Amino acid sequence: MRRREFIGLAGATALSFARSGYAQTTTGLPLVGVIFPGHEDLGKERIAALRLGLQEAGFVEGKNYSLAIRLANGDQGRVPSLAKELGELKPTVIVVGAFALAAHKVLPDIPLVFTGFAADPIAVGLVESYARPGGSVTGNVMNAVGGEETMTQKRIGLLKDLVPGLTRLGMIAPDPGNTLGVTERDALRKVAAQFGFELKHYGLATLDDLEGALASGLRDEVSAFYLSGEPLLIQNLSRVMPFVTASGKPTVGPYPEMARAGLLMSYSSDVSDGFRHAGIYVARILSGTKPGDLPIEQASKFIFAINLKTAKALGIAVPSTLLALADEVIE
Repeated sequence: MRRREFIGLAGATALSFARSGYAQTTTGLPLVGVIFPGHEDLGKERIAALRLGLQEAGFVEGKNYSLAIRLANGDQGRVPSLAKELGELKPTVIVVGAFALAAHKVLPDIPLVFTGFAADPIAVGLVESYARPGGSVTGNVMNAVGGEETMTQKRIGLLKDLVPGLTRLGMIAPDPGNTLGVTERDALRKVAAQFGFELKHYGLATLDDLEGALASGLRDEVSAFYLSGEPLLIQNLSRVMPFVTASGKPTVGPYPEMARAGLLMSYSSDVSDGFRHAGIYVARILSGTKPGDLPIEQASKFIFAINLKTAKALGIAVPSTLLALADEVIE
């Protein structure tokens, strides 16, 4: 089994919380605030990567900066209160793994570094341009060239190699969704037209709707299911996967955590590497660089993950060519 650079990073770099979602702060040091969209277990690897980026730039926690972490636990509605709470601590800069727009609205004057942003930061009003963002915001996006549509083309192209008879794809996503879910759905519609398959959307108000959504997909005879990368799903994989597995259908989603949990495959930018790059940008801001002078970065590392155990259970023979392409193979 091959793994990407940061898969085990959390084990090498500890993420310690004084209490759930809170890191120790050291009086007198510049404070770096973090609003993480998910739960603590998923955050460990991401925050370890953020610390690594700072360390690569010569900044050591407890010596050159202090860290304060707040967890949204997949709930965008909590972001404004978490941002306000961090703002009262007078941070020098804040890192947002998602929900950047919500945090910026609360703290428009505090430097903010977003990471793994799925939408166009210009279109949503976060920055003025990629080359010179202006204002108090900078960061990195999943894919600036072609946006989510390009990522979706690659993702679905790989799925079609695994499921050659794909005629109808069922998308499972919160409805109404956040920015990511809407972007995914729009991209899937365009890619469905290009690849010649039908897209069916099954919306969820809560996780309690998941079983019914999957049942609707089975009645519609979908060839496979696409699980949105929305926090409601990615942050609750332990609840989601038993129902998904029971459907007996091939499944695809954006993030490697999904493939590790049992989806047939996933393809996305390397989110942990995005946090590492965010750490480098934070170090530059701590050194005096203005966020508006730091160009928006595009993801340069991507992870294609295949779950061989799931493939075997579905009776799918994974072509050797795909195995050679995979960055991570779950056995």
